[in-house]
Amino acid sequence: MHNSHENDTLHTIDVDGTERSYLVHVPSGVDASRPLPVVLAFHGGRSNAEGMVRFCGLNPVADEAGFVVVYPNGTGPQPHLLSWDAGICCNDHPPDHPPADEIGFVAAMLDDLSARLPVDVARVYATGMSNGGMLSYRLAAELSERIAAIASIGGTMGTECCSPARPVPILHMHGTEDYFVPLEGGRGKRSPSRTEFFSVAHTLDCWKAANRCEETPLRTEFPVLVDDGTSVWREVFPPGDTGAVIELYVIEGGGHTWPGQKPPLLFLGKSTKNLDANAVLWKFFQQHRLPSA
Repeated sequence: MHNSHENDTLHTIDVDGTERSYLVHVPSGVDASRPLPVVLAFHGGRSNAEGMVRFCGLNPVADEAGFVVVYPNGTGPQPHLLSWDAGICCNDHPPDHPPADEIGFVAAMLDDLSARLPVDVARVYATGMSNGGMLSYRLAAELSERIAAIASIGGTMGTECCSPARPVPILHMHGTEDYFVPLEGGRGKRSPSRTEFFSVAHTLDCWKAANRCEETPLRTEFPVLVDDGTSVWREVFPPGDTGAVIELYVIEGGGHTWPGQKPPLLFLGKSTKNLDANAVLWKFFQQHRLPSA
């Protein structure tokens, strides 16, 4: 392990003979005697943990609110070109290379983290950008006994359907001018992948069924506070008797970006200043915990 910043530590673990790593940010001045909530933040395709730290800007929110942020590293040909096997996207390994065991990695990572820190196992959440959001959906479907809720930014589901062991609260944010993972699905005209992505509607239809949500959403259009060419509306699908709500935020004019943060590359498109993704996702996560823990 080594420290990249005072409160950031890189850990490595062995997962079935493969070395995997994850970066941990522990908030300053936190009471180490009490169980801490954890947000897993998964980078996008062809990026890495350090890139995600800069891209999403979660650490200041974690410092203020008192939660741990974990930035796992995917796998790939170069340390800065890592991706996740999230279904149809985006494993960059050769065809004869076995897919990465992402579920096994995350489970082992949570075990390793719990041995190092007082983790509140009822409050472990997953978020991610693009391919990292797709992995968050996969975790909701396949590791729902350990993930209390997820928030996907610019990443649709990487599988055709889902059958989680329990309903999982879902938060999704997507720009209408996302040219990497299009809101309507299909191939992104700026995407380096040739993947035909599932649409946001398909993704949420699957999860509305799994969560037994009501079909008719409650829609809110937010006032434009900053004239940056974007506007935001939200649809909330009430959860019926499960408590597993689905919230969709659509950024009109928004690109393949993290709302509220400045994009590192202009060709990703506009990032709205009319929505703070980090504030919204942390407020959302605070409302949910594992029912059995």
